[in-house]
Amino acid sequence: MQLVNPLAEQYAEKYTSNDDVLLKRVYDETLKQHPHAHMISGLVQGQFLSMLSALVQPMFILEIGSFTGFSALCLAKGLQPGGQLHTIELREVDAETSRKNFVLSPKNNQIHLHTGKARDIIPSLPHIWDIVFIDADKTSYIDYYELVVPRLAKTGMIIADNVLFHGQVLEESVKGKNATAVEAFNKHVAADHRTEQVLLTVRDGLLLIKKGTE
Repeated sequence: MQLVNPLAEQYAEKYTSNDDVLLKRVYDETLKQHPHAHMISGLVQGQFLSMLSALVQPMFILEIGSFTGFSALCLAKGLQPGGQLHTIELREVDAETSRKNFVLSPKNNQIHLHTGKARDIIPSLPHIWDIVFIDADKTSYIDYYELVVPRLAKTGMIIADNVLFHGQVLEESVKGKNATAVEAFNKHVAADHRTEQVLLTVRDGLLLIKKGTE
């Protein structure tokens, strides 16, 4: 299902800042070379992540799902001096692509790439997270959420991608493993009194989550 009018997407891209040569290169190369290029964050979404990071000015960022490194490079823009971004990728092929792209960034020494299962890696990281970006296997979203909420900074933010899952969650009867998992995740977060959230209809849906005020 086409969620956003292509003309509206083009218009938004036209009037969104896009002056980072490295990000444009990573984006274009992913579209040309990766068999699952549709998984990359779009240019507008990437700039949105960069702007959020610049506003939060995080010391510690966790990304679950590196892919080719595009979103990590966007988020790293707002890191404080001495801050760290930890990104986790299950597939070694994609992790290697991310490594090559990170080396080209002036933030390279602040980006730490972990290869393996996020369920195992997340508990080994000692930080309190200012930003967490979840963009990995949809069937594990609830597990990842539960792992990071206790270690979310008081003013921290979780950003979950693909929460509309190509429009499949909008169907009267949600079908398919991934769509069902995303719908369960959205309901799980909505029922969690520890947090507050807003679902944005940007690209494939972004859920912004923060700790509650109570």
